[in-house]
Amino acid sequence: MKVLGIDEAGRGPVIGPLIIAGVMIEDGEEDKINGVKDSKLLSHKKRIELDKKIRENAEFIIIEVPPKEIDEALESDTLNLNWLEAHKQAEIINALNPDKAIIDCPSPNCKAYEKYLRDLLTNKGTKLVVEHKADVNYPTCSAASIIAKVRREDVMDDIKSMYGDTGPGYPAHATTQKFIEENWDKHPEIFRKSWATFKNQEKMKNQKTLQGF
Repeated sequence: MKVLGIDEAGRGPVIGPLIIAGVMIEDGEEDKINGVKDSKLLSHKKRIELDKKIRENAEFIIIEVPPKEIDEALESDTLNLNWLEAHKQAEIINALNPDKAIIDCPSPNCKAYEKYLRDLLTNKGTKLVVEHKADVNYPTCSAASIIAKVRREDVMDDIKSMYGDTGPGYPAHATTQKFIEENWDKHPEIFRKSWATFKNQEKMKNQKTLQGF
């Protein structure tokens, strides 16, 4: 039986993409990815080591969701961040066609989320396990959280090398706040403009401009 785990990295940041990853392995062969755990519990050095091991011993897919697509989903009448994530998870499930897919649920309502996700699946016979803390409790989900986090860090390193020190991209981080304040109107492709942090900065600058007249 093929078991797929799906998790994400970069859901909360105001800068950079959301990364969604799926890792699939035969049931009972989890020892091939021995050592995996929720990426938040590992050093980045350890994540990089495990990322290599996962790629060598499991099937995987990584999807990058750019800021523009996130903004469009949040501004639409039919989507929100959870439903956007479900669509990307469905892409991974439909591509890999596992017997069982384990999802680290982003929604407080796991039952409603599972129903929404199932409607997007090509193979309706796929068993779904939709739970909170799946990235802690299931090895394939832990593995997905690791490769998603490593990709997110790589993308952020690329962004920093191109645009300067953005910090980790999280709204509460002082370096990220400073970067937004100084660059909010310069690099539209890296910002999630639907985030309150960005909107507040834009609003403040526009008010200052109006006051100058």
